[in-house]
Amino acid sequence: MTDINKTWYCIVNPRAGSGKTMSAWIPAERKLEKLGVPFITEYTDYKKHATSLAYEAARAGYRRFAAVGGDGSLHEMFSGICRFCEDSGTSTSQFYVAVVPIGSGNDWIKSLGVSGTAKDIAEIIGAESFQSMDVVGVSLDGGVRCYMANVGGTGFDSHVCKRVNQKKERGLRGKGIYFSSLIRSILTIKPIRIHVVADGKSVFEGECYSVALGNGCYSGSGMRQVPNAELNDGLLDVMIVPKLKIGTIFKEVPRLFRGTLDQCDKVVNLRCKEIVITPLDNNSEDIVEVDGEVEGRLPLRISLDGRKINVIASRRRGRRK
Repeated sequence: MTDINKTWYCIVNPRAGSGKTMSAWIPAERKLEKLGVPFITEYTDYKKHATSLAYEAARAGYRRFAAVGGDGSLHEMFSGICRFCEDSGTSTSQFYVAVVPIGSGNDWIKSLGVSGTAKDIAEIIGAESFQSMDVVGVSLDGGVRCYMANVGGTGFDSHVCKRVNQKKERGLRGKGIYFSSLIRSILTIKPIRIHVVADGKSVFEGECYSVALGNGCYSGSGMRQVPNAELNDGLLDVMIVPKLKIGTIFKEVPRLFRGTLDQCDKVVNLRCKEIVITPLDNNSEDIVEVDGEVEGRLPLRISLDGRKINVIASRRRGRRK
């Protein structure tokens, strides 16, 4: 039996935050050392590297992981941990996950009620303040499988993420890239025809512009498509935008930032443990984003099976290990 290693395994994305990772991470490292927190550091070299690093580290016995980067880094690391658990039969409840936010969005950590610099997060890690979070499994076309920590979706939700990531690859950063990508996507997106089944019940069939699926409530650098989503309530929050006039959509955009989209009578809001989204024609096999990363295409199945994992929490809300 593999010994459980209590050392924090820190996976650092050196390209996060416009390449400013090290200037933020080094003070955090020093803080961890001062607090007597044992840790090791590994650096990612390519896309999805954090997934394989986390998987192998979990197999070696590590149970405490920190993603040093943005939401994409967290997503990759989280998927690696959960894949190991699925393959090995290990309970996700053995694992503790944190993120040292150095990306441009940093939305997942907002849902946790955690804020501050990388150094502040190191202090929370040292205080061992945690809360539980639902583990959300995602299955896509062609057998693609991953895990969602925060928010996913299809329609203009996924196309916004695609545009944001393209801008990041060109070296652009800041909240402006999210808003400009949102506006551009609304202007160019075409409706898709889908069938949505939630907990075995048909809830939508027809043309729509977007579907957002939330474990957490923040995405797109602070937007709230599913404002009432909670990370540990055992439910997935869903928001469906049916085909509407473009002018109507623009009129409702401020709700995304105020967190009141659930009050709009033009969208469909629901909660469930499992959702299946099936395209009704070949032209509707749209791309799907998970935690801001385009992972594949429809059809899509997302489910919660009761598994939990421990995640960093503010010291006001969390519990000590």
